[in-house]
Amino acid sequence: QVQLVESGGGLVQAGGSLRLSCTASGWTFSSYTMGWFRQAPGREREFVAHITRYGGTTRYSDSVKGRFIISRDNAKNTLYLQMNSLKPEDAAVYYCAKGRSSVATTLLSNYDYWGQGTQVTVSS
Repeated sequence: QVQLVESGGGLVQAGGSLRLSCTASGWTFSSYTMGWFRQAPGREREFVAHITRYGGTTRYSDSVKGRFIISRDNAKNTLYLQMNSLKPEDAAVYYCAKGRSSVATTLLSNYDYWGQGTQVTVSS
């Protein structure tokens, strides 16, 4: 049974940092691209970052580039998102997702399993 469980969200002041984690189970974690997405109230779910199987390739949305870092520990079946210099506009529910393959992709439709999400709130 495929499972993704996010943790690490919370309330932080603007300029602060948070580290999200996503623990995976039920498949060979190292075989697939993994991604982070987010959804703010009234908005569509959007791509934040992805990382290929062994971390060789990462990509970020323009809105988080230079502030967020995606990483993975395949030995622990865990995906991370280090979020620095947080802004109020970063507030959203953050989701980790499993890619359908090892191919790097920003498209939501190319991810087939999702976590339940973790809330990030940024106060100004």
